[in-house]
Amino acid sequence: MSHPRHGLDDIIHAPVRLSIMAMLAATETVEFRFLKDTIEVSDSLLSKHILTLENAGYVRVTKVFVGKRPRTWLALTDEGRDAFRTYTATLRQITEGLHAPATEGSAHDESSTKG
Repeated sequence: MSHPRHGLDDIIHAPVRLSIMAMLAATETVEFRFLKDTIEVSDSLLSKHILTLENAGYVRVTKVFVGKRPRTWLALTDEGRDAFRTYTATLRQITEGLHAPATEGSAHDESSTKG
């Protein structure tokens, strides 16, 4: 059995993209400026990462005008929501040690800790 880290999605794994995905997973849609301010990145950096997520099919970008002002709204696609769910499940596997087999002399073997 291979280590679960091999199952981590490299597209999501970058810290800014992980932050974007987490924010979008918590809601239906998010306005670009609100997302930018919340995860504390520049317009250009956020745009770059959104493009990567959009090209992967994880994020849907909708541009509208409110009066004369352009607004960009972001949402996870079904594929993006599934990918994020899988990603977080894999992280839980890693952090909770659910992949570690109990072997003699391991931290899971109580006899190795008794004196």
